[in-house]
Amino acid sequence: MSDFFSLLVEEFPRVRSGLWVTLQATVLGALLAGVLAFALGLMAGSRLLLARGFSRVVVEFFRGTSLYVQLFWLYYAMPLLTGYELEPLICGVVAFGLNFGAYGAEVVRGAINSVPRGQYEAAIALNLSPTRRLWKVILPQAWVQMIPSFTNLLIQLLKATPLLWLISAADLMTVVQQLRDRTGETVTAYLTLLAAYFVLAYALTMLMNLLERSAKRRLGLDTGAKSLFKSRSASTAAVGGVR
Repeated sequence: MSDFFSLLVEEFPRVRSGLWVTLQATVLGALLAGVLAFALGLMAGSRLLLARGFSRVVVEFFRGTSLYVQLFWLYYAMPLLTGYELEPLICGVVAFGLNFGAYGAEVVRGAINSVPRGQYEAAIALNLSPTRRLWKVILPQAWVQMIPSFTNLLIQLLKATPLLWLISAADLMTVVQQLRDRTGETVTAYLTLLAAYFVLAYALTMLMNLLERSAKRRLGLDTGAKSLFKSRSASTAAVGGVR
């Protein structure tokens, strides 16, 4: 154990670099997923059949195929077809964004559909345009309901970043794996990884709880300070499949 931690300290710049890659993949992948989630989720509620059909095809395709396969296809197969090769990190960001964006689209669609019909009718009575109805009345209420599910998807995305090791990206998993190979201390290495990912996941959870608290206060729903430290039920992680 002492050999592993001694090497960990010695190789700290590489560990820090690997952590930075993990954080980049998580944040950039989440941003791309968020954009796609709202785009596809709003298209799913469109009056245009073509828009609804396109959204459904994209969502079902990326939800129905493996993230492993998507990642490998982007990194190994796409260059053979297009002649253009993505960097490992960019490849991971695109794969995470597409996969989790598809799940997020169902969160957006479900949250918007759950807003009481009376809210739509009140916005129409106020003579608000469809765009203003969406941004001023519907989305603020739906957003509060989306955040818990988005929190789960964000944690799932973080936990998927070790897959970058499979395409030679120098993330945290890759660096710790190399340290394990050099020291032979498997238990210590993987316990260290468990602790690192737990700390990252809990930090992200608290940030999302803060965002949820802020969104609720805008709607006049006061929440106590304890809400910042609550965890999410694992059972709600599948909310991306709500129909």
